[in-house]
Amino acid sequence: MRFGILGPLRVGGEATVTAGRDRTILAMLLLQAGRIVPAEELVDAVWEEQPPATARAQLQTCVSRLRRRFVTLGLPPELIVTDPVGYGVRTAPGDLDAEVFGDEVVAARAAVAADQLADARRRFRTALALWRGPALGGVAGRSIRGRAQTLDEQRVTALEECVDVELRLGNAVDLIDELTEAVARHPLRDRLRGQLMLALSAIGRQADALAVYRDGRRHYADELGIEPGVELQELHQRVLAGDLVTTGSRRSTAPVRGLPRAISDFTGRQEIVANLFQQFHEGDTQVQLIDGMAGSGKTTLAVHLATRLADRYPDAQLFIDLHGHSDRTPLTPAAAVATLLRQLGIPAEQVPVDLEDRLARWRTELSDRRALVLLDNAASVDQVAPLLPTGRSCLTLVTSRWRLAGLDAGHPVSLPVLDLDEAVTMLGRVAGPERVAAEPEAAAEVIRRCGFLPLAIRLAGARLAHRPSWQIADLVERLAGARDPLAEFTAGPRSVGGAFALSYAQVSPPARRLFRLLGVHPACDFDNAVAAALAELALPDTRDLLDELIDANLVEEPRPGRFRLHDLVQEYARRLLAEPGRRAERSAALERLLDHHLYVAAAIARSLEASSRAAFVLPDPPRADLVEACLPQGTTWFESNRVVLTVLPRIAEAEGLLQHCWRLARACWWASYQGGHFSELIEMHTVGLRAAERLDDQAAVALTLNYLASAHYRLAQFPEAITLTSRCLQVCRRLGLRRQVVSALMNLGIAYSNYGDYRRGLEFFDEAIRSADAGTGRGALVELTSNRGCALAYWGRYEEALRTIRMHMLLARELDDLWELGRAFAHTGMIRHRMGDIEPARRLLQAALRLTRRVGNSYGEGEVLNEFGVLAREAGRPGEAARLHREALIAINKSGDRVGACGSRNLLARAIADQGDRPSALDLFRRVLQDAQKINHRYEQARALDGMARCLRSTDVRAARAYWVQALALLDQVDVPERHEVRRLLAELG
Repeated sequence: MRFGILGPLRVGGEATVTAGRDRTILAMLLLQAGRIVPAEELVDAVWEEQPPATARAQLQTCVSRLRRRFVTLGLPPELIVTDPVGYGVRTAPGDLDAEVFGDEVVAARAAVAADQLADARRRFRTALALWRGPALGGVAGRSIRGRAQTLDEQRVTALEECVDVELRLGNAVDLIDELTEAVARHPLRDRLRGQLMLALSAIGRQADALAVYRDGRRHYADELGIEPGVELQELHQRVLAGDLVTTGSRRSTAPVRGLPRAISDFTGRQEIVANLFQQFHEGDTQVQLIDGMAGSGKTTLAVHLATRLADRYPDAQLFIDLHGHSDRTPLTPAAAVATLLRQLGIPAEQVPVDLEDRLARWRTELSDRRALVLLDNAASVDQVAPLLPTGRSCLTLVTSRWRLAGLDAGHPVSLPVLDLDEAVTMLGRVAGPERVAAEPEAAAEVIRRCGFLPLAIRLAGARLAHRPSWQIADLVERLAGARDPLAEFTAGPRSVGGAFALSYAQVSPPARRLFRLLGVHPACDFDNAVAAALAELALPDTRDLLDELIDANLVEEPRPGRFRLHDLVQEYARRLLAEPGRRAERSAALERLLDHHLYVAAAIARSLEASSRAAFVLPDPPRADLVEACLPQGTTWFESNRVVLTVLPRIAEAEGLLQHCWRLARACWWASYQGGHFSELIEMHTVGLRAAERLDDQAAVALTLNYLASAHYRLAQFPEAITLTSRCLQVCRRLGLRRQVVSALMNLGIAYSNYGDYRRGLEFFDEAIRSADAGTGRGALVELTSNRGCALAYWGRYEEALRTIRMHMLLARELDDLWELGRAFAHTGMIRHRMGDIEPARRLLQAALRLTRRVGNSYGEGEVLNEFGVLAREAGRPGEAARLHREALIAINKSGDRVGACGSRNLLARAIADQGDRPSALDLFRRVLQDAQKINHRYEQARALDGMARCLRSTDVRAARAYWVQALALLDQVDVPERHEVRRLLAELG
């Protein structure tokens, strides 16, 4: 390397230039290597404010002296080039340490983007090793120091990015000294301080991490008079709570152990196991497929393999049942990956809504982990393929009854039934080897009756183990004489149903009845209250019967208080209930199952929803005791039973219980809406809508249309929301439901406004106001005036918007509605800001911020913080603006509003650009554009395009013009004031 500026100036290795002016000139040339530096800049760098009259001549002398110095160091003098404008230094690749540093950092960032973390770490460390001290240390001068400080900043940024990678790789212990030194040099750098806290917490030094925060807080108070940034404060709270994690500021490095318990007496499959372990040892396999018929032991084998391989994959061992072969709807990739992310410790509120975003988060989480993932009971290639990790250090085991031939990445193995020797060994391990050895022929007949299927053999062996007085021949006699309830589950000519029949026959009559009734439950997982509702028993009596069934291996308790039936066992229970003479028993049980979930869901929903929505009237519950028992669980009950709740409306529809369809959907609306489970919400309400239409219950049709539209609105699918709400409006008008008509008109106004059609939105708001009367209540007018005023403001009709919002404020005060009053102050402040009344706007926004925080309106809080951010940016304080927009984004993300999140990020990018970091701003604008395009939101797309153009107008005029043209077309479509500014900027480009 010929030249070094990442530290004291170096030329030709370790040599230097001693003459002060020569050093300054060479430093200026190397800081701008590859281009001609005007003589005026060089003169200014050497003499600053007082250049002598002979400055140009002295400059030539200095350059000549530098060339002679180059010759003595073995460098070609022509590396310094002369131009009429000034001078320059020509460098080849690898000549200048600063250029090598920049190339390595770019390569490292690309490696991070490609999830190649080890390579990224190597690149970052190579780049950082080039530094020998502060850039151009010892070379003074205003021009030099300003540019050198930029290099120093790039060094710190690269270190921060490198530390992020190191933390993800689990290298926290090696970072402590380096980070401690870096924080001492840069005490006001939040990111470095946070990384030191992360590293300390990762190795169990929480007290030291807290001390690092306190030290930083003291620095902020002493030097700036402010508190640390929001992210550092959040990090501090997480350390205090003991749940600090280390991917950025959210990733846990704790190993994840999610495998079910492996059976201790695993038997058979020796050849298959040996072959698989050889493949795993040779490293040829990243995806292993295991298929076979029901009961063939696929899951048992997969768990056995996973348990033996656990030491090779110490970071995570994950398990999920995909429900590919059960009455439950198979898990969608979206639902499956959400569950897997939760197993990795990702909080529910941080799991992305979009499938693509979820899968990206999943792959990122596993990119640098040595993880084993067991995908059990897969339905299809389409279900499994998106879930496969891309990390080279991961192994995925997939079990299915189907041969997943289309999964190109997988190595398949098909499980046959056991051979006789393996089956005899298994039976002996369960029932006792001496008994099997004493009756070999009877043991072989039991095995044949079980179809050589491992599950059936284990159940038969368990029955023998619990009946020590029996001979195996007794079991053979019972199996031979029993009726076969599972004729389709056979191995050759033999049936395996006898094993289940025997287990069933040995439990008490009340337990047999409960077991049969559990056959109507659509999901494997249920609680004691569900069983009590089905059996019409008290909770303690039901628990006793469940214990009896657990002892008989007919029911499992995978975790305390939650029960399940294996799919074959559940099939047997269904078949029992389908026998002649049991139709009435089955129908009554199914109706009890539906009633239980409906009444519990409705009771919890009433306790959570706003009073205006809670008017969902049902008769008194048939089992008030069970509703009372479940009520304290609140939203946890919905989460625990979400899968079964989603499928119950479809079951009710198939059984002709149509009232339950739409009522269940309505009862579960609030939990699904607030929990972000919009696909489930849509599925349930689509079934509910069909049922309401079949019943010709037009009031139920209107209600279901309204709540179905709400999911599409939250997903920013505005055309679908508008279509559904329009249908709701038509039905409400036909029925003469004045209050619902006003609500539907308002919802249409909101949807059209958010879609960017303010003219149409205002038409609906105005019609809603005209339709409102005393019967609709003042509350409806409060919401109407609020939403109408916002639409007018965004459309640029500020005077009319101000009049409308003032009416909203009066109504909110009259009703003493603090939520709406906070919105009124916020919107009045925003309008006054746009009208140029800055100080009144600021006072109104301060009041709004206090109110929105007081009532917990996170979206409203975000709106106000964003407005304060714009005020700060317009006042020339982009750093403060960026901080406020980040706080706003956190608040709006809590509300789950995707449009609001795009808006906050657009504003944040504008503030970052005004801080001078245009590359980062441009990157953020591009990401916002992608997200706004996903939801087809034209206004936020236009704002992102406008921001991109602003970032590029000084460096790439052609691209800036193209982006502004696109932005203007979108802004003209939505007809908002910002179009005038974009048109002016386009005109300035020429």
